[in-house]
Amino acid sequence: MNCKKPVCLPSSLEFGCEVRASGTTVKRGIRVRRFVAIVAVLAMMSAAACGSPTGSSSGKLQVDASVAPIVDIVRNVAGSAADVHGLIPEGVDSHTFEPTADTARTLSEADLVFLNGLDLEDPTLALAQANKKDSAVIYQLGLNALTPSQYLYDFSFPRSGGHPNPHLWMDVANAITYTKLIQQQLDKADPANKATYDANAKAYLATLSALNGAVHKAVDTIPQANRLLLTYHDSFAYFAAHYGMTVIGAIQPVNFAQPSAQEVAAIIDQIRANHLPAIFGSEVFPSPVLAQIAADTGAKYEDTLRDDDLPGNPGDPEHSYVGLMLYDVRTIVTDLGGDPSALDAVHFTNTYD
Repeated sequence: MNCKKPVCLPSSLEFGCEVRASGTTVKRGIRVRRFVAIVAVLAMMSAAACGSPTGSSSGKLQVDASVAPIVDIVRNVAGSAADVHGLIPEGVDSHTFEPTADTARTLSEADLVFLNGLDLEDPTLALAQANKKDSAVIYQLGLNALTPSQYLYDFSFPRSGGHPNPHLWMDVANAITYTKLIQQQLDKADPANKATYDANAKAYLATLSALNGAVHKAVDTIPQANRLLLTYHDSFAYFAAHYGMTVIGAIQPVNFAQPSAQEVAAIIDQIRANHLPAIFGSEVFPSPVLAQIAADTGAKYEDTLRDDDLPGNPGDPEHSYVGLMLYDVRTIVTDLGGDPSALDAVHFTNTYD
């Protein structure tokens, strides 16, 4: 019997973020409260430390993953050969998610943990490091998908803050790299099921390749002058760089503070100068500021985009990473005057259905 060490829980971490329109930069210092040690967690972890993991009764590899798009990619490679658990609930801001007692228990049982990294899920990373089994592997996809010279810094993630934009998966080319890395790690952790993981990855990579090509074709139909993105949160930096668009600004969510009147005025000037037909908000976090900007400029306010909240309902094909990208791209292309019909050629199923 291998009793684990007592749980160790981080308390807080401080980092900087900023809201910026072209020519206007304001640094915002924020404190993100981290996971606080409570009696319930300690009791649960103590009970779990010397018992057999409840999640391992299936005999399958136990795999945890953080945000929903990454969870879905992992599930498509793992199929039915491993048990895959999501750590961060959909609709919750992954930047500020505070792990719970259930998160601690799940992490203590995992054989393999996939995180995005790049400071996206720091509380979850700290909790995983403190409570993982000795044999468990924590793998940060973002740190292995790109080199530091390829990281992007932008309105929400300025270079001065030291935190690169972590939303790599919004570029399908990076999702392809994530899939290959996940396949390698599953093969290594569970060689008995290597053939299953490899077959699933091959099929899924074909789908992602088709998706990547379709996104290129759809974005290319947007009039050149309209290939500009003003968003609620800077989730589209890698997307824009790969598919030939430009992010001209971002409005931060409430927890990062609201832009000043001067910043809003600068954004309005940009929209009017570029005759931008639409600006984009989040399906999860309503933005009164963006709504007012749209009203003042006459631009359409599209508030249904998402970056880590999957569309549809669990069990639906569209409730997936591919479904997320198809929805976002179809919405962006349509609202900016393009033709999204190239996306109709992307047909997909999930290996875990």
